[in-house]
Amino acid sequence: MLRVAVRLNNDGTLTLFSESAHEIGLRATTELRMLTIQSNTSIGIMDEDGIHDANWISGTRGELVYLTWHNTPGQAKQRALAPSVTRKSLALVRHASVVTTTAPEVGAQQNSTAVIPPTTPYGQLTVGVPRETYPGERRVALTPANVALLLKKGFKKVIVERGAGSQAEFLDEAYEEAGATLVDGPQAVWSASDVILKVRSPSTDEVDSIQEKQTVISLLQPAQNQDLVRKIADRKATIFAMDMIPRISRAQVFDALSSMANIAGYKAVLEASNVFGRFLTGQVTAAGKIPPCKVLIIGAGVAGLSAIATARRMGAIVRGFDTRPAAREQVQSLGAEFIEVDIQEDGSGAGGYAKEMSKEFIEAEMKLFKDQAKEVDIIITTALIPGKPAPKLIKTDMLDVMKPGSVVVDLAAEAGGNCEATKKGELAMYKDVKIIGYTDLPSRLPTQSSTLYSNNITKFLLSMAPKDKEFGIDLSDEVVRGSIVTQNGEILPPAPRPAPPPAAVKPTAEPVVEVVELTPWQKKTREVATVTAGMGSVLALGKFTGPLFMSNAFTFGLASLIGYRVVWGVAPALHSPLMSVTNAISGMVGVGGLFILGGGYVPETIPQVFGALSVLLAFVNVGGGFVITKRMLDMFKRPTDPPEYPWLYAVPAALFGGGFIAAASTGAAGLVQAGYLISSVLCIGSISGLASQATARMGNMLGILGVGSGVLASLLAVGFSPEVLTQFGALATVGALAGMLIGKRITPTDLPQTVAALHSVVGLAAVLTSIGSVMADVTDISTLHLVTAYLGVLIGGITFTGSLVAFMKLAGKMSSKPTILPGRHVINGGLLATNMATMGAFITMAPGSPLIAAGALAANTALSFVKGYTTTAAIGGADMPVVITVLNAYSGFALVAEGFMLDNPLLTSVGALIGVSGSILSYIMCVAMNRSLTNVLFGGLSTPTAVQEFKPQGEVTQTNVDELADALLNSESVILVVGYGMAVAKAQYAISSIVSHLRSKGITVRFAIHPVAGRMPGQCNVLLAEASVPYDIVLEMDEINDDFPDTDLTVVIGANDTVNPIAMEKGSAIEGMPVLHAWKSKQVVVMKRGMASGYADVPNPMFYMPNTKMLFGDARNTCEAIKTAIEAKM
Repeated sequence: MLRVAVRLNNDGTLTLFSESAHEIGLRATTELRMLTIQSNTSIGIMDEDGIHDANWISGTRGELVYLTWHNTPGQAKQRALAPSVTRKSLALVRHASVVTTTAPEVGAQQNSTAVIPPTTPYGQLTVGVPRETYPGERRVALTPANVALLLKKGFKKVIVERGAGSQAEFLDEAYEEAGATLVDGPQAVWSASDVILKVRSPSTDEVDSIQEKQTVISLLQPAQNQDLVRKIADRKATIFAMDMIPRISRAQVFDALSSMANIAGYKAVLEASNVFGRFLTGQVTAAGKIPPCKVLIIGAGVAGLSAIATARRMGAIVRGFDTRPAAREQVQSLGAEFIEVDIQEDGSGAGGYAKEMSKEFIEAEMKLFKDQAKEVDIIITTALIPGKPAPKLIKTDMLDVMKPGSVVVDLAAEAGGNCEATKKGELAMYKDVKIIGYTDLPSRLPTQSSTLYSNNITKFLLSMAPKDKEFGIDLSDEVVRGSIVTQNGEILPPAPRPAPPPAAVKPTAEPVVEVVELTPWQKKTREVATVTAGMGSVLALGKFTGPLFMSNAFTFGLASLIGYRVVWGVAPALHSPLMSVTNAISGMVGVGGLFILGGGYVPETIPQVFGALSVLLAFVNVGGGFVITKRMLDMFKRPTDPPEYPWLYAVPAALFGGGFIAAASTGAAGLVQAGYLISSVLCIGSISGLASQATARMGNMLGILGVGSGVLASLLAVGFSPEVLTQFGALATVGALAGMLIGKRITPTDLPQTVAALHSVVGLAAVLTSIGSVMADVTDISTLHLVTAYLGVLIGGITFTGSLVAFMKLAGKMSSKPTILPGRHVINGGLLATNMATMGAFITMAPGSPLIAAGALAANTALSFVKGYTTTAAIGGADMPVVITVLNAYSGFALVAEGFMLDNPLLTSVGALIGVSGSILSYIMCVAMNRSLTNVLFGGLSTPTAVQEFKPQGEVTQTNVDELADALLNSESVILVVGYGMAVAKAQYAISSIVSHLRSKGITVRFAIHPVAGRMPGQCNVLLAEASVPYDIVLEMDEINDDFPDTDLTVVIGANDTVNPIAMEKGSAIEGMPVLHAWKSKQVVVMKRGMASGYADVPNPMFYMPNTKMLFGDARNTCEAIKTAIEAKM
């Protein structure tokens, strides 16, 4: 009986292996569905000698599964393990009881290193930790915390030599408390342990102590220590080199080289500063100005980037160099200048390391370094090439031109050094330049180095568990195969490192079009042409229209101009309250309904019913809008703000209301116009009040007074009977109460969909008012009335259904993905053409043919409803901020149409205010997303035809809650970038608590808000205000973007596209979109549910940068855990 393994590969192919690691079949192109069978099912393996029975044991895709292979009866020979069998064609066959189809043949290929690992239960293994014997080595391989972890995982015993951790500040008592067994002398450790954990490679004496079949894990450098490797092999032992761990994403937690390099880079700057004769930072003192130190870092690997970050924190001017183009962005993200040679050559080598460069490149590199040596004060070199001596980068002729007192720190000293004057392990002098060649920089921070190394080696040991809580060496594991050097005395050849990805083919450079600046003459002539065109257009309108139209146009023009000036003054943080208050004011659409309201206590005709419904819906909007605005503004209120006494506004309300009624009872010709004037001015003042937090609540009160005075003046203009006034009062009361109830119940997270729903109410009210006004007297109606009524129905209908679709998308009742109808542009164009045709029929036939007019108007209504759906449904969730603001503008323009229709200056002026407000907010949103309004509303008309695809380079580094809590507490300045993910998870309360704790420790904490963060303008500001975050630490993008490079830690919570540096790359899908420069911070932690792209569906390179770590999970749960961790550490 022979034992065989079958590996189901991730690509659906399979591989057969014999127990002796000789491959008997490779990568058959076999469909995975043919292997989806239950455990212990009978299978056959077929070669030319026949079919051999096998039993399926277990396994899933990407893992090994085991087969027991029996020869068929009467077969002359067993050939499974013979090398000749490896050249045969083999195939898996299921027996007829399972399936009757035979799998395709397996083609033979090259040798594989995959084996079936024997395993040993943890309970039979003893782990040993001897004291390091290398001169000057202060580190220890295992800390007490990880001793406890190994024992908890089930290891039989952990033996530690007395004094092993003393130089790293880990005392013997701590090991005993953790459960370790302390022994005297190294021999007691080596003789009693199955697995030995070390920092440095075994010394000659230690090699003699290695037991047969013992496993040793340590730093080794096997390529440079081949004699040592052979001696260990002679002892029949297994050894793993921690410095040979492959640089892949899964192995980051085992990567001891990166851990030690990080410390070495940090310590290199400190060692340089100790022997450098000046400050690293610049200062201006009474005794004179001190210039900052200039530092050159050669090599932007882990050590180089750590050195860059440290030197920048200490105030130095830092320059970085690396042969790999991908390092440019990493260097620049840390605030350093990236220098390079003119020759284009990629230095990316296998496995994430650098490769040897061409002769021409090296000559240009040497010239660059010599030029830099004349200028800089400190040079730190980190260049290493795996398996080869360190390249000589700093020649003696470069040292000759360096300033006296300059310092060179050679982090490659142990591999021969990057500097020709380096002396291994010493501080050397070359003329007046100091050369630091210490090889024990990590050991000079022994506590920190030991902690990180212990974490690396412990996780690596625990990862070698083919079965739960059983140690085994699985050579099909890329990490194990890459790091193992000998196995039971057999020296294994080095595993090939993964080749770097091929360089992206650069697109053909487009010809650069030189932008010629306009001359003063051109600028002035264009200005004059614009003014001339405007004046001429108004003149033409005056010629071809009547005084009624021009009177309303006059009002519209002035109101739009005032609105333009006022809306631009609104603080970005108050854009959500701005939309809410304009939405409430747009409830004046019900004023149009007053003009067709009638009957008695109840309406008696269809137009009167439409008028009643219009009034009811309008007051739902008024009540809900003002209550929502008040709730939002109250969230921004701070305990230290002075009292505002809002009840005092009852005085002007009572005075105006009482005075108006009294004046109306005695007769006053100009009273209605006076009411309209007061209402318009108050509405303008309402929007103007949102310019600052201090006056925002006053603005809301002015809006309430404005709508009230406008309604009162309109009632006088209509002149209702007591019965109709009673009807109006009942409708207004019911509508307002319903709106107030809605406004009271919604949460800030539901704000976007609620505003969208209220927009739909305004749209429907406009439709009803326009239809009702035409039906009330179709036989005696002006052309202006007909045109504006038709436009009122069109705009109102689109607003109604468009707002309903937006509501359903935002509320999750409808997919946020665009609903792309086949030929949607043709459909929308056809709808618009039909609208124009019905408009012509309506205007020409309305007075003489009421039925045709009614049909045309009904068709217009239906078409506008359909058009509202088709245009809004085709817009994705990412563009909803723009959709909401556009709908806000539509509601305003529907009000303008009513104003023209009824010759009502109040509706015209207020509608202009709202329309301009929505238009400006739409413009702001489009600029923030680098989109055109046409592209958003009619996606596909202006979509770029060629978008360059970007593939992130590097690997993702994960972090955890405890690490982030420590980072927050150890930072001096923190920026929190929040997005819609925070709103969905409702994490603002936990974030507020975290901010309070950090600020109480004296840590500077601020928020960075992108204009399109959330699902409507300013939503994240409102959510943070709801959680009592002080609004003065919540800053807009333009206010905070320059502060990221000086920030210790930036935490991104639920944001993606708004912090994507790919927006700065030419040819990307979001090219030119203004983004928050979070990646420039010294450290970045991104909190997300997963690695999915944002709404723009483009990758985010920031996630792969060396200064970025990912914390996956629900934002609310994660923030709660961070809050708890911070409270425990304070």
